[in-house]
Amino acid sequence: MPSPEAFAKVSAVVGQETVAEASLGLSITVLTVNIHKGFTFFNRKFMLPELREAIRAVGAEVVFLQEVTGTHAWNARWVIGYPEMPHYEFLADSLWPQFAYGRNAVYPNGHHGNAVLSKFPIVRFHNRDVSIHGTEGRGLLHCVLQMPGRGPPVHAICVHLGLTESHRRRQLHLLCETVRQDIPASAPVIVAGDFNDWRHRAHQVLAQGAGLHEVFVQAQGKAARTFPARWPLLSLDRIYVRNAIGHAPVVLPVKPWSHLSDHAPLAAKIAL
Repeated sequence: MPSPEAFAKVSAVVGQETVAEASLGLSITVLTVNIHKGFTFFNRKFMLPELREAIRAVGAEVVFLQEVTGTHAWNARWVIGYPEMPHYEFLADSLWPQFAYGRNAVYPNGHHGNAVLSKFPIVRFHNRDVSIHGTEGRGLLHCVLQMPGRGPPVHAICVHLGLTESHRRRQLHLLCETVRQDIPASAPVIVAGDFNDWRHRAHQVLAQGAGLHEVFVQAQGKAARTFPARWPLLSLDRIYVRNAIGHAPVVLPVKPWSHLSDHAPLAAKIAL
C-alpha cells in the first residue's frame, strides 16, 4: 500500500504530470467496464462501435473488459453492424496492439468472457476458471505486462465474479490464492472488473488475503457506484492495486457512457 505522502502526490493533479510521476518515471491510466456483450440495458440496441469510440477517448494504456463476446452466430447473422471479428479485436483496433481473451461462458451460439487490451507487451496470460458448478461461467484473466525500461512486470487480473454471495466468497478466496501463489510479493498488481459485490465484502477479504486496496475507497472513502449506468446505485465495479507507489481515480463524463452499457466504467491513474 502506498504511503499517504506518495498517494497525495499522485492524487493532487489527475490527468496532468505531477512531481511524483516525473520522479517515479511511469504513470499509466487503466479503465474497466462491463460492456454487456456490446448491447445497452435490456439488450435494446447494439452499441459496440460507439463503445469503441468512448473507450478510445479515455486514452487508457490498459483496458479491462467483462462480458466480451468471442463469437455469436445468431447475432452475427441478424444484428446490423455486428463485427465479423471477435469483439476484443474490434475494440483493440490499432490503439492496443496487445490483447488477451479468457473464454468463460459457452453456449450453442458462441461464447463470451473477459479481455485485457494493452499498449504494453503481454508476455504471458492465463485464464483461471472460477465457475461454480451449475452457474454462469466466471474467470480470472491474469496477464503479465512488460513495462518500458527495466522495471518489474505488472500483473493485471481482469475479474468477473458471480451473482450469489456464497459463490463470490469462494471466488474471492481463489483470487487471493492466485495473487499469493502466482505473483512475486514485490510485483505491482492491478485487479479490476465487475465484482458484483453490492454488500462491499470484497475490500476486507482482498486486503487481508492479498494486500490489495481499492483506488476509489482509498481516495474517497467508498467505492464508486456503477450500476445501473443511467442511475448508479450499486458499487459493483472496482480497481484494486498492490505495490503501486501512488494512484488516483480519473473522473469520466456521464455521457456517452450512461447509454452504452448497463455498467458505468471506472478509470484510475496509477504510478509504478
